[in-house]
Amino acid sequence: MSSSTESKIAMAKTVVSTIGSVAAAAMVARSVARDYMPPEFQDYLYFGFRNFINKFSTQLTMVIYESDGFRDNEIYNATQLYLAARISAEIHRLKVTKNPSEKNIRVAMESNEEFTDIYNGVKFKWSFLSKKTPTREYYNDDDSSGSSRSDQRTLELTFHRKHKDLALNDYLPFIINDTTTRKQEEKTVKLFTVNTKNMYSGRPTAWTSVNLDHPANFSTLAMDPDVKEKMMKDLDRFAARREYYRKVGKAWKRGYLLYGPPGTGKSSLIAAMANYLKFDIYDLELTAIKSNSELRNLLVSTANRSILVVEDIDCSVELHDRVAVAAAKALARENHRRGYTEEQRVTLSGFLNFIDGLWSSCGDERIIIFTTNRKDKLDPALLRPGRMDVHIHMSYCTSSGFRVLASNYLNITQHDLFEKIEDLIREVEITPAEVAEQLLKDDDPDIALGGLVGFFDVKRKENEEAKARAMEEEQLVAKEKEELDSKQNKEKQQDNGNLLID
Repeated sequence: MSSSTESKIAMAKTVVSTIGSVAAAAMVARSVARDYMPPEFQDYLYFGFRNFINKFSTQLTMVIYESDGFRDNEIYNATQLYLAARISAEIHRLKVTKNPSEKNIRVAMESNEEFTDIYNGVKFKWSFLSKKTPTREYYNDDDSSGSSRSDQRTLELTFHRKHKDLALNDYLPFIINDTTTRKQEEKTVKLFTVNTKNMYSGRPTAWTSVNLDHPANFSTLAMDPDVKEKMMKDLDRFAARREYYRKVGKAWKRGYLLYGPPGTGKSSLIAAMANYLKFDIYDLELTAIKSNSELRNLLVSTANRSILVVEDIDCSVELHDRVAVAAAKALARENHRRGYTEEQRVTLSGFLNFIDGLWSSCGDERIIIFTTNRKDKLDPALLRPGRMDVHIHMSYCTSSGFRVLASNYLNITQHDLFEKIEDLIREVEITPAEVAEQLLKDDDPDIALGGLVGFFDVKRKENEEAKARAMEEEQLVAKEKEELDSKQNKEKQQDNGNLLID
């Protein structure tokens, strides 16, 4: 063995011995400090040593907490989803969860795992840390109790300090945008309804939700193909025009009016629109709202990227009859003069003010849909552009609609009875719901379609009887109006005669 080799081995032994001595001394110092020094002095030494080491480090670490006080940290939540989609062989422990309301299994990093991401050629190292904290009990206003989480979870992002601007201005915004798109694609659409119990108990929101499991989509709707294509193009155009609405200074909202007889698929179309855009639905029952202030609170608490539905708007309280509104206002003034307190109601002007003003300016990407069986009964103020931008007539079943239903329910595209049924559809008014009900009665296409042919005779008779009743009612109304006009004329003539005598 050469002398140079022996000297290198001796030096290595010296270095190892020195490191061991330093480590042993550090352990003794740490033990002494922990047992005999106050915690404050320990923290002072720890932070001083860490700051000394950091002076020689080129790395920068950003700490991202799970929450900021009582509010969730958007960056933390977005990063969790972002990293879950980029899990690689570097990660050895995964956290797997699934809620009953979710369709897919969720995968995330387990605590104390690390992952290195490459963005624009720069390495960003992520670490997931969890620190135990004391559990704190709390009590709600409804006498229910609970406890806070016993762990404080953080994500640490470490990178070369020269890439600080890249991390703040590009990398983190990229993660948030990527996660927003991913969440929208995987979103479970929800249906919100008004919970009157919460509304009158002072709780933050009066909306309660369930998952919308309606399977409707545009391919299964029994509508005219041209109307469906028009609807899809209009929705796509609306969703892509964020900057346009900002440029022209208009609220990013769109109004649709669906009108037609019952059973023509208005509810199915709304569900298809929600599933197509991944928008939640807020089902607003106006007859359950007592005042304009309650309506305002409900509308303001709806979320972005949502559809507000007001069904059967022609039957809603006072919204279709301005004469009734004027009479109610006159009665309210008279009651106020006499010292009575009148019951507040939702008014047409109040409703329209919220649609055009406060509600529309408190969020983005909102759709409002009115449905009605009688478009002619609506107040013209509801129908003008800017409130109801698109009017969709939901007609009785057509030949193309029937073929869609036959494909959906019987899984067939051709049959000997198709031509006969399509001729009958052109003669007899029948709704898609009625056709679907007949097709559901048997899995055998021959039996189901044969039953549908027989149903047309029943439907023809029902339509004739309904038309006869409607004509009788019109004649009766006309007769009553004629008698009333005659009576009023006589009373007027009598009053004029009395004036002449006086």
